[in-house]
Amino acid sequence: MIYYKTLAEIKAIKESAQILGKAHGEVAKHVKPGISTKDLDKVAEEYIKDNNSTPSFLGYNGFPASLCISVNEVVVHGIPGEYVLKEGDIISIDCGVNHNGFHADSAYTYSVGNIDTKTQELLEVTKDSLYKGINAMTSGGRIGDISFAIQSYAEKHGFSIVRELVGHGVGKKLHEKPDVPNFGKRGRGPKLENGLVIAIEPMINLGTKSIVQERDGWTIRTRDKKPSAHYEHTVAFVDGKPEILTTFEYIENVLATQYA
Repeated sequence: MIYYKTLAEIKAIKESAQILGKAHGEVAKHVKPGISTKDLDKVAEEYIKDNNSTPSFLGYNGFPASLCISVNEVVVHGIPGEYVLKEGDIISIDCGVNHNGFHADSAYTYSVGNIDTKTQELLEVTKDSLYKGINAMTSGGRIGDISFAIQSYAEKHGFSIVRELVGHGVGKKLHEKPDVPNFGKRGRGPKLENGLVIAIEPMINLGTKSIVQERDGWTIRTRDKKPSAHYEHTVAFVDGKPEILTTFEYIENVLATQYA
């Protein structure tokens, strides 16, 4: 059953989303060669808790950290640890915030220093596909319209869509109905109704779509060990159109300063 939100509830989710965006911005300041993934996790956890909020991921089904940090061929659900970032890596940072009982969820993939041209294209296409999916949310539409927009854009550029992992509803729970696949056909799936809040999150691979789960029970990587990228926004459907509740503004302000 899909839980449609009131405008007041959407406002509450957006408050969580602002804290989340700023937490991402704090982490972005430290994404550079020489830092460990567990130290990035500590930055996020401290910021979230200092702002009277709870990391949505910490303890979720036993997950041991506040961030999912996925490096290079890891698609999602990487556990922060001793790994130290190096020049040429890419790193997906996925974070959730629970503030006053409502969750927001977003992810961003960074290049660590200079990366090769094809991997840079993967990041750009994956990010663009997120916005293609969001822009497909129109009055009278369905979830499949989002899925089709993401899939067709990514595959047009020669990349592949992970099938086993999907976006989701979000609100009082971190994961709610409906599922939001990154592949599918237009006109299929649940209708887009006012009050729908979903996390749209393309997970796109440089190589084949095949994935495997590591023995830790969490980490998902590409079977061919080629890079994967992941971007995510929490989006509400209001007055027949999408409203992006999360923000990359704080991340991109940091990145603009670093590369100025």
